[in-house]
Amino acid sequence: MRCLVFSAKSYDEEFLNEAVSKTKSHALTFVEARLTETTVGLARGYEAICCFVNDQLNGEVLTTLAESGTKHIALRCAGFNNLDLGVAKKLNMGVARVPAYSPHSVAEHTLGLILSLNRKIHRAYLRVRDNNFSLDGLLGFDLYGKTIGIVGTGEIGSCVVRMMHGMGCKILMSDLFQKPELLKFGIYVTNEELFRESDIITLHCPLNPSTLQLINATSLAIMKRGVMLINTSRGGLIDTKAVIASLKTAQVGSLGLDVYEEESQLFFQDRSQQVVQDDTFSRLLTFPNVLMTAHQAFFTREALHEIAKVTIENLDDFAAGRSSTRTLV
Repeated sequence: MRCLVFSAKSYDEEFLNEAVSKTKSHALTFVEARLTETTVGLARGYEAICCFVNDQLNGEVLTTLAESGTKHIALRCAGFNNLDLGVAKKLNMGVARVPAYSPHSVAEHTLGLILSLNRKIHRAYLRVRDNNFSLDGLLGFDLYGKTIGIVGTGEIGSCVVRMMHGMGCKILMSDLFQKPELLKFGIYVTNEELFRESDIITLHCPLNPSTLQLINATSLAIMKRGVMLINTSRGGLIDTKAVIASLKTAQVGSLGLDVYEEESQLFFQDRSQQVVQDDTFSRLLTFPNVLMTAHQAFFTREALHEIAKVTIENLDDFAAGRSSTRTLV
């Protein structure tokens, strides 16, 4: 099967080529371009395409893909909020994803953000390099005994639950689908109770209409003053402007982000020689208590290996006419 891989970086080529070399069942072509209405023409003649988190798979793009011969979409990610699933079904296009590549990678990055923000490690690193050995402004707190609220207890959230329990935190969890095996680590509560009681809140839920801007002016207002917010899931879970307003009043004490709602225009590219035009993003970077990474929580060797392996398996299933639990359409 001929497959065009969009948003391809050198590491995507390395791991996907390694995975496909074991079966030699597919011919992969890599392009760095992100899939949009403008670049969709590149896929003409390819039976399958492979996409990442910021590729556009709206109705217009999907219709153009179908008209140009594309029958299958292999998502090399877990989330599919960038895909119009209804249109894909109408067009009878096969869609599969990688639902659980390495939950530990994202969970560990979450912990890294929490520790770095709390102990101001990112700021201390810069100070020491400047021969400034003062401790003023670097005061943190013990995580032990603090209440951490974990929104979403899927594979990643469950890893975070176990991690933070091991550090002696009190665990509050919220999810539509509760896991009885996690009750030995904490308790399930409503989102409202979780927001009210948590010293640290970390988001690990999918982005859908019910979770869009879950963190907004109303929910922020009921949180503890000085709360730490962490988001390594999807940028749209947070109303960024509302969070900025809460940072200015110190209602939010610190913010750790690996995702941003308008990241498709920024992330995965070197823009160091450009002026960033997104004023909201630029405003976030002015706060000393905000730590941002560019959607790298998934970025471990183990995760990339699993993503590539499952992506090729999904292409194998398409070619053989099989469906699996990873198949969305």
